[in-house]
Amino acid sequence: MKRCYLPTPHTKIAAAGISTILNTSASQPLPPTATTLLSNLTPNLVHLILSDPHIKPSKSLIFFNFLQNNPSISSFKIDLEAHLTLISRLIRSRKFTEAENLVISLLNDENLRYLFAVIASFVANQCRDSRIVAKLFNLMLKVHSDIRNFELASEIFYYMRKHGIEINERTCTIHLIALMKCDQVELGAEFFSRMVESGIEVSVFSLTVVVDGLCKIGENSKGRELVEEMAAKGVKPNIITCNTLVDACAKRWNFGELDLVLVLMEKEGLKVENHLYALIIIGYCRLGKMESAFSLFNIMNQREICPNIDVYQTLVSGLCKIGEKEAAMKILDEMQNREFGLDQAMFDTLVSGYGKKGMIGEAAEMVDVIEKQEFIADVSVCDTASRGLCNVNQTED
Repeated sequence: MKRCYLPTPHTKIAAAGISTILNTSASQPLPPTATTLLSNLTPNLVHLILSDPHIKPSKSLIFFNFLQNNPSISSFKIDLEAHLTLISRLIRSRKFTEAENLVISLLNDENLRYLFAVIASFVANQCRDSRIVAKLFNLMLKVHSDIRNFELASEIFYYMRKHGIEINERTCTIHLIALMKCDQVELGAEFFSRMVESGIEVSVFSLTVVVDGLCKIGENSKGRELVEEMAAKGVKPNIITCNTLVDACAKRWNFGELDLVLVLMEKEGLKVENHLYALIIIGYCRLGKMESAFSLFNIMNQREICPNIDVYQTLVSGLCKIGEKEAAMKILDEMQNREFGLDQAMFDTLVSGYGKKGMIGEAAEMVDVIEKQEFIADVSVCDTASRGLCNVNQTED
């Protein structure tokens, strides 16, 4: 007897209506009997059908969509209770995509336009399942974030926080990404702080989203300080987080801040990727900070990270500018030992660097080296060397 289920009048109406809808194409009119049956619906009957556990949520959704798309069938409009009843059932059956689409429909319905306070009050009074409530509010937060209604998304977040409704970290991350895409970096950083204060177990991915946003507007130090703060709270940065900071510092030639980032990475046991080492070394060389450049170059060697050709060329150029002939030649030897090919541009850089520094003898010697390497010294290289020799009265040379 417990397993016995006797259909009620509303389930008979629903079964007949859904069967007719499924068997009638969009271009065909409904049979007169079905039209009569559906036209006799009342708001109460609709609520009974949508909430009936014996009717599958998927079929209830078909019924709901038909009524929404054919308003002339019934004498009333689908109200807030009908929306939220079906959304709750879809969530309970883990049909989250369908539930989200229905939330979007509810928010976009010009005939409804319920204030969030009204929706929140209805949910609080009608739904006792905390998991369904949490999922519903998280869906609303996500939908408002997707449509760039950031003010209402924040209102939903604060309501959930105030009433102890579980906040999904992934939903918050989606909101953070949306804020950063719209250049709302300060709002994003503030929202992240609220996440931490709320006790949400934030991920390193959320942290990296905020750090990336701060770095893009030049707030490198704030990004690093946030990483240090979160590391102290147990959210350790990963290589992507730190590479974001390093890349931002290198591009803006902010080497004072870069030193602090490298200390942070060393503390956390992280390594800088090869191409970022190259960016940093190139930046140091361009600023004439050869000591810092070689310090980092030595770290690369200690960690058995092979520098690329750009690093070597930049070091040679930087050494030539300060007249360090022996150090430059040492780098050239190391390049050859690592089987990097020496090209015309490298020798041109050497000759030009020595010439500008007044090291005419060295420039002339380098022209000989060029010839021995079977390269041809071009006009500008020969001009640099010959002018310098003439200036020191070595006209014969």
